[in-house]
Amino acid sequence: MDFKIVPKILSLICFVNMSQVVGVWDITLNGQKHLIEFEHGTTSGRRIVRVDGKEVLKREWLFKLVGHENFKLGNNNCSIIIYPAKGLSFEYSLIVNGKQYKKFKENQSKILKTWIVDVDNEPTRIVLEKDTLDVWVNGEKMETAGEFVEEGTETHFALGPYNAYIKAVSSGNKREGIIHSLIVGDAIIPESND
Repeated sequence: MDFKIVPKILSLICFVNMSQVVGVWDITLNGQKHLIEFEHGTTSGRRIVRVDGKEVLKREWLFKLVGHENFKLGNNNCSIIIYPAKGLSFEYSLIVNGKQYKKFKENQSKILKTWIVDVDNEPTRIVLEKDTLDVWVNGEKMETAGEFVEEGTETHFALGPYNAYIKAVSSGNKREGIIHSLIVGDAIIPESND
């Protein structure tokens, strides 16, 4: 008789613990990096979206296991789409401002230049949006002043106690286009892959 009770308890425990993080995406918006996590209860339909560890959306006990969840990230519209896959599994897709995550990330890599520099022993993330020429420091849009110089242009901004500027010069190669360099004080800062 005890043998029949144990499997029922175990199956109940498994049913309750079927929610898990099934999708993780890293994304850069407005010069700031974000981590999006999606938790999906494959038996209960439960859905939780976290951005940078903070819960931004939570739905309990949904009978429809597929569909989409919309949420905002700053001024950006995001959606996680849940598709049925083979068997009892699911596939998940992140859409940002109407673009698939992969396409959005490819586009971002084309229009963003990123540098990481220590300012007063603090890692500081500087991002140039090449299409708008906006400069972001740790997610905050900076006031800038543009200046034409002999080789190209310089975009000046304050970086803590330092004078900083982004220099744009032609590479002389049509495929390579314009080369952007960050100068803080007198030091040229190497571009970050992050």
